[in-house]
Amino acid sequence: MLCIQCEETLNQTGCVKSGVCGKTSEVSDLQDLLIFNLKGIAMLIDKMEVNDIDYEKDYFFILQGLFTTVTNVNFDEQRMFDLINKSIDIKNKYIKILKQSAQNKYEVVNEFYLWVPENRSLKTYLDKTKEIVLPNKLSDTDSLNELLLYGLKGMAAYAYHAYILNYSNHEVKKFIIKTLSYMTNEDKDFDVLLNLVTECGKIGVNVMETLDKANTEHYGEPEPTKVLNGTKQGKSILISGHDLFELEKLLAQTENKNINVYTHGEMLPAHAYPFFKKFSHFIGNYGGAWWEQEKEFAEFKGPIIMTTNCIKKPLESYKSRIFTTDTVAMPGVKHIANHDFTEVINMALNLEEMAENIKGIIDAGFARATLVNSADSIIKMVGEGKIKKFVVMAGCDSNDKERVYYSELASGLSNDSVILTAGCAKYRYNRLNLGDIEGLPRVIDAGQCNDSYSLAVAALKLKEKLNLNDINDLPIYYEIAWYEQKAVIVLLSLLYLGVKNIRLGYRLPAFLSKNVADFLVKNFNIMAVSNVEESLKYINGNR
Repeated sequence: MLCIQCEETLNQTGCVKSGVCGKTSEVSDLQDLLIFNLKGIAMLIDKMEVNDIDYEKDYFFILQGLFTTVTNVNFDEQRMFDLINKSIDIKNKYIKILKQSAQNKYEVVNEFYLWVPENRSLKTYLDKTKEIVLPNKLSDTDSLNELLLYGLKGMAAYAYHAYILNYSNHEVKKFIIKTLSYMTNEDKDFDVLLNLVTECGKIGVNVMETLDKANTEHYGEPEPTKVLNGTKQGKSILISGHDLFELEKLLAQTENKNINVYTHGEMLPAHAYPFFKKFSHFIGNYGGAWWEQEKEFAEFKGPIIMTTNCIKKPLESYKSRIFTTDTVAMPGVKHIANHDFTEVINMALNLEEMAENIKGIIDAGFARATLVNSADSIIKMVGEGKIKKFVVMAGCDSNDKERVYYSELASGLSNDSVILTAGCAKYRYNRLNLGDIEGLPRVIDAGQCNDSYSLAVAALKLKEKLNLNDINDLPIYYEIAWYEQKAVIVLLSLLYLGVKNIRLGYRLPAFLSKNVADFLVKNFNIMAVSNVEESLKYINGNR
């Protein structure tokens, strides 16, 4: 095992015996093998003439496979074993087609990636992983390759959510297949990888546009919404993660059951979609970011549903009450298939009620359409000096103690500052009661991590309205917190859109070699987080 894909990477060098996230070395190695097989499938699709081959289902499996290897998604050895078996079945199908094709097809594939085991056993699979482990010290080419792979994982997660709602993007599909296929080359070219990383940012914008379209056409345009923070008296279900489709199914099945449904973590933005407001039992938001779940889930009385990544190994106090869906898997935790929440509902009805404990209100729903439509009024307040700066504090949260930096930074900003946020990083400051500026909340929440796209669209609109030549001439400062691979694709997308001067934290990625990191610093002035005092001095004194 050598895992370096998340911000909590052990000692900033790599997790080698088990993951800081709780993942075992066996599961980590099996995930590497799954990625290996996905590269082989993509190589076969890319290199063969597949115009007459229906590979849509196999593309969806590639999305699913990439997504399941994102940090804090799949911790289950058996589930990984089953996914690898399926990947081998798919690979076998294309190898058969390859053998039936012209001989020159063999000249354009890397036979190492055509590996098919003689027997399907856990030992055979784990033995194979010894051949594909990362080197202890990454070369610059290795570093770029990992950056690109993690960007693909984040891209696949967003493409997967859109696909569930029957929205797909052909350019995204082509790029994922092409890039995974290129990764099978023995001698990768640094410049080719660099171009692919740049293109990954471009396609990242495409995938977020696609998901935005899927969500808004299916659920309506998010609108500014006051969300109850806390609980009301009654039987309850808590749903966390990112998957709005699972929430839709849950609300439909719990209607008229006298069960209150609450969001947690990145599901909070669902309250701003008009579709979900029709459910009177959709009450509010309970708790904060994913890393707080051990304490918060233990105190919640009803069942808990994890719809996507961000699950932690559950404590025994609530292990029997937690359920997973879709790509999420955890040993010993009940998995819900086909969106059938009957067992969850029955459990909720038989467990004790939550007491009323209302802690306040959280503002949500300032997504793309609202921000763009508000551009004139925002510009007016900028012109009048009522708003002097915007600070984009978006991305992922984690349990690093140092991340109190973001709370302290938000509290230290002057009252003429507006925080633009998306992702679970919002929980570091969205409950600080920072007030408003003429009715505009000082914490403007665009939504989930993928809705960082909304913030970029709004920034481009402000640039246009103010007749500026460069997005970086806006009075906007970027404090981006990252944890896992969806944040990687968001970062690459921001860089593609020309955003510079991003302070990235709380720690810089371990998968960046010195030269690759220097390239990002030189070309985009990416900065590491230092301390609150220096950051406030930079924000307050730079313009």
